[in-house]
Amino acid sequence: MQEKDLAGLSDANEELDRIVHRLLERRPDIATLFLVGSCPSEVIKLDLGRAAQRLSEAHQGRVRVLNYSGSGIETTFTEGEDACLEAMLVAAPTTDEHQLMVVGALPDIVEDQFERLLNDSGISKAAGKLTFFPPRRAADIPAIGPNTRFLLAQPFLNTSRRALLERGAQHVPALFPFGVQGTQAWLQAAATAVGVSHDELDKVTAAPIARAKKALEHYKPVLEGKRLWFMPDSQLEIPLARFMHQECGMEILEIGVPYLDRKTLSEELKVVPESAQVVEGQDVDKQLDRLRDQKPDLTVCGLGIANPLEGEGLSTKWSIELVFTPVHGFDQAGDLAELFARPLSRRRLLSI
Repeated sequence: MQEKDLAGLSDANEELDRIVHRLLERRPDIATLFLVGSCPSEVIKLDLGRAAQRLSEAHQGRVRVLNYSGSGIETTFTEGEDACLEAMLVAAPTTDEHQLMVVGALPDIVEDQFERLLNDSGISKAAGKLTFFPPRRAADIPAIGPNTRFLLAQPFLNTSRRALLERGAQHVPALFPFGVQGTQAWLQAAATAVGVSHDELDKVTAAPIARAKKALEHYKPVLEGKRLWFMPDSQLEIPLARFMHQECGMEILEIGVPYLDRKTLSEELKVVPESAQVVEGQDVDKQLDRLRDQKPDLTVCGLGIANPLEGEGLSTKWSIELVFTPVHGFDQAGDLAELFARPLSRRRLLSI
């Protein structure tokens, strides 16, 4: 689709149909196709919901066409994943089968680690079946029903959580699996939900916990006692602040979050560091005024704010890097701490 669509010189729906037809001719292996709303599609009022329904009917039996909004007009960038999973849930079949479902896109290496821990501890067997959503292949969407228990792996899946509840699934509230304590609590919540002894789980997690703690010790000298500030950006802020405070010894000054769903984050809100002020929304000018007044040792924020702050002599960490780097689970705890330690180490070296 080209500029003439935005200018109203062609029928956007006809152009979309033509492009999808050409794509499917070139890639007949495509089984699921997403139409992702963006700022331009919203400007020209292109109804992608109706377009997805029309295209699914036109290519019935060959491809499933789904749509969701990834527009920056109405969402943060992590809301796009939430909207995508919600769209996939609509197409999920129904089942009465007992299962435990891990919800949230994860790197393959992290998913494999979680699957091994859940299997070896007996949690998967006690649950009846273990599934991951989204699946690695979009065509393999697991069935959902009243005997589905689900654990959230990402703290920004608010609409997905509500959609699963509407399908009759049961949410297992837990800390999110960042760091040793978060991952251990996450697995313990799963064990409790399906009736597995924590003693059995402890046997399986002893070795990865020992590795994680050893890895964290390497970064504590850089992080301990440093003051940390989160600008609202990715919706990972609250569980990351908990990890950096509890396991790396950082003092949390402010935790800015774009949205705050208290049910999704119910367990995390119970252990928010006492030193931290939690601020919902994006009143950037006032947040920056407070930040400049307190001058934290490290600020987690978006690129647009990071560069000016660096110019003022403040150390920053791009929040988007925390979304696209494998940071969940025991074996990634050291890598997660390193992401925070790196800008502080760089600042120290530059000052030398």
